[in-house]
Amino acid sequence: MNRLSFDPEDIRELAAILDETGLSEIEISEKDRRIRIARAPAPVSYSMAPQAAAPAAAPVAPAPAVLVPPAALDASHPGAVTSPMVGVAYLSPDPESPNFVSIGQRVEAGQTLLLIEAMKTFNQIKAPRSGTISQVIVGAGTPVEFGEVLMILD
Repeated sequence: MNRLSFDPEDIRELAAILDETGLSEIEISEKDRRIRIARAPAPVSYSMAPQAAAPAAAPVAPAPAVLVPPAALDASHPGAVTSPMVGVAYLSPDPESPNFVSIGQRVEAGQTLLLIEAMKTFNQIKAPRSGTISQVIVGAGTPVEFGEVLMILD
């Protein structure tokens, strides 16, 4: 069996692309050569109650008050706000700004709830109807899939 060789710099560049885009794997093939770079997904922990932030010198991005395991969510819930795309969710316009919305806040139809970054473009996810935010499912910087429940509006 003939062993293929790859330039280590090519592998480093592909790994850098994974970091930049938040992807978990990338595969490239060319004629008789193929390379696949993958990283283990980061462990996800779920908490059912708000956690008090420890005092810190540097500001940290606010976490959602309630995280619900994805298996417990139902996209058919009448107040479910689902992701229209695959990307990375952001709850505020930048790390230093407050979240667009918070639990218990009243929102109007068309109001921006969060952003999803896909292909280096930030897409506003707007409230499909007026209501009150009862659950924020995703955290800042969380990868999301198409159809995944992001928030619940009551």
